[in-house]
Formats: sequence, structure tokens, C-alpha cells
Amino acid sequence: MSEKFEVGSVVTGKVTGIQAYGAFVALDESTQGLVHISEITHGYVKDVNEHLKVGDEVQVKVLSVDASAGKIGLSIRATEEAPEVPASPAKKAPKKRQAAIKTSTTTNDSNEGFNTLKDKLQEWIEQSQREDLIKK
Repeated sequence: MSEKFEVGSVVTGKVTGIQAYGAFVALDESTQGLVHISEITHGYVKDVNEHLKVGDEVQVKVLSVDASAGKIGLSIRATEEAPEVPASPAKKAPKKRQAAIKTSTTTNDSNEGFNTLKDKLQEWIEQSQREDLIKK
């Protein structure tokens, strides 16, 4: 088997079976290999049946040969030219978010930690006018 199909060679095969994880392809009367779902085409493949049918003739590239296990790994997408990736648009700046202000439902503001500027402003004005707090 390994002397017949070498890694890297491209051969024509016939789809003999389809499973959720890939497709089996007969390379000759006595040898078949597996095209894993990730090797069917460029891009995401949700369902193998959307791309292949039993009896389809396909060009496959031999990815691996495990003679002792009798397995051959195949790829259809390796025989196809990769599609051009469109240039991605410039990255957008992240949206600016405003901070949420928590409002207290309790009447004891001294335990709250932060008061709004409006509430503190009046207190600061009063403190600045007190004679005992003014530095001399």
C-alpha cells in the first residue's frame, strides 16, 4: 500500500462513503482513504453532504500513509487553490461607555463612601469659610 501511494502525491479517487467526520475515497479497487471533514474544502464545513456525494470523482492529495494500520489520510482542499482573503476593514475604536452611578436607598450617607459632587460641594464651601479650619 505505501509503495503504491506516496505522501504528497495527487490521485483521482471515487467517494465510496460519507460520515459526519469525513468521506471515504477509493483510490483503486483495493485501497481507500479518509478525507477528514477539515480537509474537504477551504473554510468551514458543517455537513459533508453539502460538498460531496457517494460516487463523486475527486482529486485528492495523500497526506499520510500508515501501512501497519492500513490507513491513508487524504485532502481535497490541498489540491485546490486557497481563496483570496479580502482585506479586513480598519479596526473600529471601541465604544466609549459611561460609568454607572449607584444611587443609595439608605438615609445614612456617611456609610456610603462616595457622595455626588453636588452634595459635597456645598459641604466644602461651608468648611472653607469656617474660621477654625482656616490655616494661618
